[in-house]
Amino acid sequence: MIDGRGSPRKDRAKDITAPRHDSSNRIAKPFRPPPTKSNVANATGRYLTQDQQAEQFIADEDKFVLKQAKRKADIRVREERATPIDYLAFGLRFIDSDRDVFDEDDDDVDIQIPAPETVLQGLNEAQLRELEEDMRSYHTLESNARNKEYWTALLALCTDRRQRLKPQGPEGRAVTSVAFDVDRILSPKTLEQLEGLEKQIKAKLQSDEPIDTDYWGELLRSLLVYKAKAKLKNVCAAIKGARVEMLRARDPERATALEASGGFTSTVPELLPGATKPVVRPAASTPGPQAGASSAPPPGTARFAPAENEDFSQATKALYDREVARGVNEGEEIFAAEEAVPGIQKPLWADKYRPRKPRYFNRVLMGYEWNKYNQTHYDHDNPPPKVVQGYRFNIFYPDLIDKTKAPTFKIVREHGRRKGESFAPAGKEDTCLIRFIAGPPYEDLAFRVVDREWDYSAKKERGFKSSFDKGILQLHFQFKKIYYRK
Repeated sequence: MIDGRGSPRKDRAKDITAPRHDSSNRIAKPFRPPPTKSNVANATGRYLTQDQQAEQFIADEDKFVLKQAKRKADIRVREERATPIDYLAFGLRFIDSDRDVFDEDDDDVDIQIPAPETVLQGLNEAQLRELEEDMRSYHTLESNARNKEYWTALLALCTDRRQRLKPQGPEGRAVTSVAFDVDRILSPKTLEQLEGLEKQIKAKLQSDEPIDTDYWGELLRSLLVYKAKAKLKNVCAAIKGARVEMLRARDPERATALEASGGFTSTVPELLPGATKPVVRPAASTPGPQAGASSAPPPGTARFAPAENEDFSQATKALYDREVARGVNEGEEIFAAEEAVPGIQKPLWADKYRPRKPRYFNRVLMGYEWNKYNQTHYDHDNPPPKVVQGYRFNIFYPDLIDKTKAPTFKIVREHGRRKGESFAPAGKEDTCLIRFIAGPPYEDLAFRVVDREWDYSAKKERGFKSSFDKGILQLHFQFKKIYYRK
């Protein structure tokens, strides 16, 4: 009777406090197939390694620098203060698929653009060398195939132009004797014909048959120049076509006139005074006639003069342009209060490596100091004079011989003054030298800065930073704030 039909079986006995099973309300886990090799590969593809993340960061940063460079070139052309590189970059904007649509201006199509070859013709050897550096920066940063081909062709023409301006030796005069024949052969040929002839000439030079190597070598060199001209001609034709289409909707008559013309002007507007370089290169400061007067500008506002042995390598140029593109934020000023390095001697490695001065792009942080005196005599509508609140040093060492030793810095206080001591008169602040030291091939640098206690906190945007990464020594610091109790 106890184990009758109505009694629950022992193996089915349950806790009476457990939840009751309801067949009409079932909750089941979704079915997930077992992982396969393709699923694992897809999941792994969503995560980047540290090297891939670094490459992605550099690529994104290069895009930002290139975008800023194009934007600044557009602004200078529109304001009629353009440099040669600005005209070359501005012309490309009409066919640039990577151009930011927010940078478009309807009046750009009305601006007269000089032909790229015309821009090169009016420059001397020093200007061509400077322009070549600018073009290499664009060529390095560009990822668009047609844009890169445009800069490649211009670099070839710029190099050829520089070679023609140099005085010729005996070999050069011998080669010039066949220049007329070379031009007569190459000038009427198309790009496809030049590419075919290039293969034939290279095969002939590599063969063992007796040939006039001077003639065929000059023919190959000239062929590469004409090949660049043909590629540039195709790009210019595309630029002209794009401008014609933009004008056709606004002014059909002007579009027809532009289509019948060459599309570019044959003259280059004269540069405005001081517009030979879009961005001033920080270098040694030149004191004015009253350097010691109280009206002298604060550190970082002095004018700059280029150094003779300054580092102009391609790696340095890329780092410098990338830092310049970041711009100067509110409350910052460009800082270049460079001083002579005390007790400098010729380095031991000077006979083996050519010493060069590293380039830099430094900023000084300026702001108001609301101490008790300023709170009494000034307000926010009538603020006190700005004072130095900190510095941001960015010094470029991309070509260090020994990359295992990072550059360092040290503070130099003159006249035996120690840290914490003050020799400055009332109302003035002590200054000291901060000296940056690196190995070959770089010389030491020194800057005069305000000597106050640094804030070593880790606050974002205000904290202390001292690092050396990717060829850039960064030393960022601000001074400790002094708070006054009422």
